[in-house]
Amino acid sequence: MKASTFRMPYCTCCLFSDAKVIPSQSDLKATMPHDHNTPHTHTDWKHDGVRVVPGDQLDGNVPSTPGMDRKAAINFARVGAEKLWAGTVHIHPNAKTGAHHHGPLESVIYVIKGRARMRWGDALEFTAEAGPGDFIYVPPYVPHQEINASADETLECVLCRSDGQAVAVNLDIEPVEKPETVLWIDPTHPQGGV
Repeated sequence: MKASTFRMPYCTCCLFSDAKVIPSQSDLKATMPHDHNTPHTHTDWKHDGVRVVPGDQLDGNVPSTPGMDRKAAINFARVGAEKLWAGTVHIHPNAKTGAHHHGPLESVIYVIKGRARMRWGDALEFTAEAGPGDFIYVPPYVPHQEINASADETLECVLCRSDGQAVAVNLDIEPVEKPETVLWIDPTHPQGGV
């Protein structure tokens, strides 16, 4: 690799200690706008770097809603995460959570196994389903309910939220009897899909 063709979207001054071809600082400055006036703080990367949380060591001591078993994998207490929370959720066959929201947090649910039915709205008047491999996005403050749509299979999902703490605010909502089915619509699927 020629240094003059080297391009990275971030500062590389500390990344090339073991590299075979090391771009010069003048080449880096010529190809990337960045500031070296701020001193870099080196950390004990061995103990403060990447963290692996084994699946059999998740923390079940987190806020949950009725009908749901949540376990934390990544949060501030476990790994020092300040801007996200990640964990798992299992919902037993035919079970459903109580109505709840997650305050100002955004949530993403990835379905691993089973069939998820989501209800949302002031009276849980909207519904949609997702299966293995599907992602579900829940915006801040949206009242919602997760339902296992299967009578004989546990629903298994991975959850991620936009803060280091788990927030679950249980709500006392009288749901409508027959919710309206909403198709997932996005630029790739303008006609929607379930």
